[in-house]
Amino acid sequence: MEFISFVGAGPGAPDLITLRGQARLREADIIIWASSLIPEEMLAWASSEAICMDSAEMTLEDVLLVFEQHPDARIVRLHSGDPSIYGAIQEQISWCEHHERPFEIVPGVTSISAAAAAVGRELTIPEVSQSVVTTRVARRTSASMPASESLAGYAQLGGTIAVLLSGAHPERVAEELLAEGSKFSAATPVAVIVRATWPDEQVAMTTIGDLVTTVTELGAKRTLLLLVGDVLTTTNIRRSHLYSPAFSHRFRSRSNPGTTAGRAKRRANRSVR
Repeated sequence: MEFISFVGAGPGAPDLITLRGQARLREADIIIWASSLIPEEMLAWASSEAICMDSAEMTLEDVLLVFEQHPDARIVRLHSGDPSIYGAIQEQISWCEHHERPFEIVPGVTSISAAAAAVGRELTIPEVSQSVVTTRVARRTSASMPASESLAGYAQLGGTIAVLLSGAHPERVAEELLAEGSKFSAATPVAVIVRATWPDEQVAMTTIGDLVTTVTELGAKRTLLLLVGDVLTTTNIRRSHLYSPAFSHRFRSRSNPGTTAGRAKRRANRSVR
């Protein structure tokens, strides 16, 4: 049997797929991809002989039937972003395990990384935020959300929050971010990124208090991601210990007094056999 490769296509730009992802597309006999989330230009990496199926109109059963009917085909299941984040691949993996079909997961650049790049900010800044929570709010799929994982609950921790798959519910997002006990306020900055890395990418900086208005004005409900937290605008940045002259680690000693030059640690010579 041939491998099934669950490949992360990245956030949208065709050149943000990994080299391994490109290789799997070139080798594939069958590619199942979602036209609603992945640009058609991504298929330029595929062989002209590959069969491409659009999963936007397929159910899970349709996809699994392709797996079942083509045991000797090299199949790529192309997912947007990174397949491990809201990729719905576990049910496909379970099928592979049950049917002893070999598979692999090829990671992809997440939309969160693309969104951070779009706003030009680091999401983990010393003494501001050292944690990034990835979550969503749900309406029709609310039964899939564990009760302990509400956005309001995460807001009580502060830090940086990335809210995905929630563009249709900005009112609820704002309400939960400002629920009782929240570390955030109406003035907390929010970055709204629509179709990150696509040609028609949109980026708007706003606040939780103005979030509903901003999202409404953008007119986007899909492929919209929110970054929430003070890391987006803070200017009071304490430098990281990692590159501090006074900080040592496995590979570098503290700088000598009066200098900021790095000093490599001496390592014992090891014989090479």
